Amino acid sequence: MVWYWLAFVVATIAECCIGEDVTYDGRSLIIDGQRKILLSGSIHYPRSTPEMWPSLIAKAKEGGLDVIQTYVFWNLHQPQPTQYDFSGRYDLVKFIKEIQAQGLYACLRIGPYIESEWTYGGFPFWLHDVPGIVYRSDNEPFKLYMRNFTTKIVNIMKSEGLYASQGGPIILTQIENEYQNVEAAFQEKGPSYVRWAAKMAVDLQTGVPWVMCKQSDAPDPVINTCNGMKCGETFGGPNSPNKPSMWTENWTSFYQVYGGEPYIRSAQDIAFHVTLFIAKSGSYVNYYMYHGGTNFGRTASAYVITAYYDLAPLDEYGLIRQPKWGHLRELHASIKLCSTTLLQGEQTNFSLGPLQQAYVFEEETGECAAFLVNGDEKVNATVRFRNMTYDLLPKSISILPDCENIVFNTAKVLTNGNIRHTSTRQKFDAAHRWEEFRDVIPNFLDTYIKSNTLLEHMNATKDRSDYLWYTLSFQPNSSCSGPVLHVDSRGHVAHAFLNNAYVGAAHGNHSIKEFTLENPIFLNVDEKNNISILSVMVGLPDSGAFLERRYAGLTEVIIRCSGNELYNFSKFSWGYQVNLRTNHFLTIIY
Repeated sequence: MVWYWLAFVVATIAECCIGEDVTYDGRSLIIDGQRKILLSGSIHYPRSTPEMWPSLIAKAKEGGLDVIQTYVFWNLHQPQPTQYDFSGRYDLVKFIKEIQAQGLYACLRIGPYIESEWTYGGFPFWLHDVPGIVYRSDNEPFKLYMRNFTTKIVNIMKSEGLYASQGGPIILTQIENEYQNVEAAFQEKGPSYVRWAAKMAVDLQTGVPWVMCKQSDAPDPVINTCNGMKCGETFGGPNSPNKPSMWTENWTSFYQVYGGEPYIRSAQDIAFHVTLFIAKSGSYVNYYMYHGGTNFGRTASAYVITAYYDLAPLDEYGLIRQPKWGHLRELHASIKLCSTTLLQGEQTNFSLGPLQQAYVFEEETGECAAFLVNGDEKVNATVRFRNMTYDLLPKSISILPDCENIVFNTAKVLTNGNIRHTSTRQKFDAAHRWEEFRDVIPNFLDTYIKSNTLLEHMNATKDRSDYLWYTLSFQPNSSCSGPVLHVDSRGHVAHAFLNNAYVGAAHGNHSIKEFTLENPIFLNVDEKNNISILSVMVGLPDSGAFLERRYAGLTEVIIRCSGNELYNFSKFSWGYQVNLRTNHFLTIIY
């Protein structure tokens, strides 16, 4: 018995530590010699807490997922050039090991540019001050830091044995992100950067494939993949017949901005487009997001709210959102009933009517699976398939894992919906202690940063704060009557004060990048007047070409008097203060 037990332990240890080769062909990823249809969900480790990770991953597994996908957040992990942080919510290794512990695979989207409605697209702001840098281009300073960080992450994963080739859960990695959206802006340095990034990644020898999403010219062996809501309709397919058809972002709703309405995407619509993608020989689908979580602190990009993809299958708090979670779970189970046939069978498709089609997979051994599609969004369709009649709901796909019996229809939701309820834990009016914080309005003489021009907001704050005070002091002519303060800004919010008195405020929004504040003011003509304007950023921009050149903050400050008299302070002596200075008062409430 002892020898038997020892042999069992040795065998178990050997089995757990054998690496799984991950390759691919024109049909799917191949893991340890087996083709796989993989259903994946995005869960971002810093948008939740380590205490939540086991539950989130368990609910994803119960929902029928095979893979957890996450970005890697450069600005969190390398806040300064020589400083790294992988603690707490940033503990990427712990997150990946939890995925492994629950028997799922992982997809690591290193980027290091991620967008993701994350401040500055995930770049640490210190990159901005690297001489001669041009982000995401065939630019030596940028490539140096991008390579260094990518290599750092890969080496950490290797040292922990987390790649599938080492026996770990990571089966897929991504370099760059949606670069084709901006590639043309860099002219000849765009395509050469794509080639460099692909080679740099592949040369790191992770033992698993690399992908580039929205990159139709992804160089071999990197796989080009699709992002969007309807990749079964929009994806042009792999750029090589030897690459599988993969969908790295199937948006389960959409991010929400301040002042915007939540985007509600139905469970039926998600299921329809997943099924259509699989019917067209897709083999990897990732839900973005499966759990969105929370943009803690100052991590959200410009105007994006703290709740991220709250309408995903798992809501901001990790609670199951029905019927989305349950309907997709049924879909996943139905696909897995016939996954072998889908991967091994020969595919044909043919018309069943004006807006109806059949996608059929048949193996030589006789196994058969079919998808019956009704593309008519308004009416049912009755079709004949293999001498049988089927009634198809509007805008739906029926799955027949044996080419005979319908086990799932994308438009037929059997899961009951649920409602999230909240309860009061503590009322603020019952608190015994209140603290009051009162901002100190700086005057020109109080500031230690001086400039004869309007400074750009982000470069002045270095992302240490959302707040930048612009102050000046001047004495008007006695002839200035009916003065009006006019401020143009490319920041997000501006609050204006004159001689410590509040004048007014204005703000932009996610769609409009500039705004104007204009208010009548009262000037003291007998002495100097102090104008203080608080410029506020609600997250840094996260996308677009030449992010390092982006301008925020005040662009023009003018006082108009009656008649033609005007004071233009755009070229004037300004004082600046980064962040707020706060007086603290304590009030006890009994």
